[in-house]
Amino acid sequence: MNIFKEIISGNKYALSKGITLLESSLEKDKIKAKKLINKCLSLKEKKTIRIGVTGVPGVGKSTFINTFGQYLIEKGKKVAVLAIDPSSEESKGSILGDKTRMYELSKNKNSFIRPSPNNGKLGGLSPMTRENILLCESAGYDIVLIETVGVGQNETHIKHIIDVSILLMIPGAGDEIQGIKRGIMELADIIVVNKADGNNLVSAKKALQQYKNTSLLINNQNKWKVKTFLCSSTQNTGFNDIYKSLIDYIKYTTQNNLFNLKRINQNIFWLHYEIRSEFGNKKFNELKENKNLYKLEEKIKTSRYKRINMAEIL
Repeated sequence: MNIFKEIISGNKYALSKGITLLESSLEKDKIKAKKLINKCLSLKEKKTIRIGVTGVPGVGKSTFINTFGQYLIEKGKKVAVLAIDPSSEESKGSILGDKTRMYELSKNKNSFIRPSPNNGKLGGLSPMTRENILLCESAGYDIVLIETVGVGQNETHIKHIIDVSILLMIPGAGDEIQGIKRGIMELADIIVVNKADGNNLVSAKKALQQYKNTSLLINNQNKWKVKTFLCSSTQNTGFNDIYKSLIDYIKYTTQNNLFNLKRINQNIFWLHYEIRSEFGNKKFNELKENKNLYKLEEKIKTSRYKRINMAEIL
C-alpha cells in the first residue's frame, strides 16, 4: 500500500496506518514517517479549521463531540476527531476508549476518529498531535476536533495547535467562582455549559451567568468577546448557537489577520519548546543572545508545519 496516495484519496484505513507510523518509536518507522510528512507538506494547503475541545474530566467532551460532529457533517463538513487519552503511570498503557462514546459519529462515512495516548506528556496532548493534524488535513477533512485529556489549571498546550478553543463546563461543580483559577479559562474562545437538561437546567442557567461575568474579567488579546452558551449533548440542544459563534470567530480572526498570526506564533512556540526540551534553557538563551534563534524563527514562521532539525542548532 502506498500510504500517502491512499491518505489523500480519503482512505480511512491508510490514515489510521499513517498515524500509527507517526506514533511509532522504531527508528525505521521514524524515517518513513518523516518522508510521509514531507509528502503531505508538498500538497497545496487546505484551509482546515482546528477546534480544541477542552474541559475537566467528566464534563462530557466525548458525548459533546459525538453530537457536534454529526451537526457539522449535516452542514456539509468532513470531520476528523483526534482524542487524547491519558496514559497510566504504572502500566504506561491507555484505554483508548473515546471512540466507543462516539458510536453514532464513528459510523458516518464523513467522519474519522482516532484516539491516541498522551504518553505521560503534560499539556493535554499526545507527542504527535501536530503531525496527526497534518495527516487529517491532507486526507481532506474540513474540520479537525481535538479532544484533550481532562485538563486542569496548567495543561494549556492545546492553544498552540488550534484555531479556536471550546471550553466545556458543567453546572454545580464549583468552578463557576474560581474559573478553574483562570488558567484554562484564558484560552477559551467559546464557553459551553454542558449537560444543561433535566434537573441540571436551573443550575446550568445560574452557572452560565457566572461564566459570562467571569469572562468579562479575562484580558483577551484578540479583543474577541468570549461567548457563553448552554448545551445538552444528549438532548441535542444549543448547537445552532455554538456553530454560529464558531463561524463568527473564524470570520473575525480572518478579517483582522489574527488567524494567520496565531498560526505563526504557534510555530514559534513549538520551536522554543523543542529547543528547551532537547537542550535546556542554557542553550535556548545562548541562541537568543547570538541572534541564531531569530534566524530559526524566520525559517519556520510561514511553514504549515515545521520541526527544525536539531543538528542545525548544535
